[in-house]
Amino acid sequence: MEISDTYLSISGESRSTFRDKASRFIGLAMPVESEEEAKLKLEAIRKEYYDANHHCYAYRIGATGDVYRVNDDGEPSGTAGRPIHGQILSKGLSDILVVVIRYFGGTKLGVPGLIHAYKTTSAEALSQARIIQKTITEKMVILFEYPRMNEVMRILKDDGVSILSQQFDESCRIVVAVRKSKSGEIKQRLSLLMNISICEYIS
Repeated sequence: MEISDTYLSISGESRSTFRDKASRFIGLAMPVESEEEAKLKLEAIRKEYYDANHHCYAYRIGATGDVYRVNDDGEPSGTAGRPIHGQILSKGLSDILVVVIRYFGGTKLGVPGLIHAYKTTSAEALSQARIIQKTITEKMVILFEYPRMNEVMRILKDDGVSILSQQFDESCRIVVAVRKSKSGEIKQRLSLLMNISICEYIS
């Protein structure tokens, strides 16, 4: 069975605007790679748009999107964060934060109106974004004696391998990132060499 080792994200920030009954909505979509980064960007957005009534958002992190959060920021439950998250899911995106900022115009929109506004604003922001394909990699540490250098490097010249760090002495250490779909093959080829140790990279 072929292993999938790619997922979709966006390359940079995009934005949109939407108006309904004098309320103004600003949509911001941006790439993030961790919850910490998402929180920092949210903090910066709240400072920039300090005079807005609501800063509603959703984010989704990681290759499988298991890490996510939605927030209505004072709007009726389920009318803001979930519609935003729904648009992220509809495009199959991850490593992404979408924030919709609302300036209240004095007229209530009701639950259907709010859902429509947050869905439309986030959908438009995402439609302006450039979607990219990201690769899932596995980091590993390779330990070997110097005489094995040429054999190891020959295997690591494979297209699916990126060398992150290397230390050459009598005992050598190389940290690599390998495409998930190729990690089994690379490990197998390395394991056929004598006096080679392969272990998981722990940062």
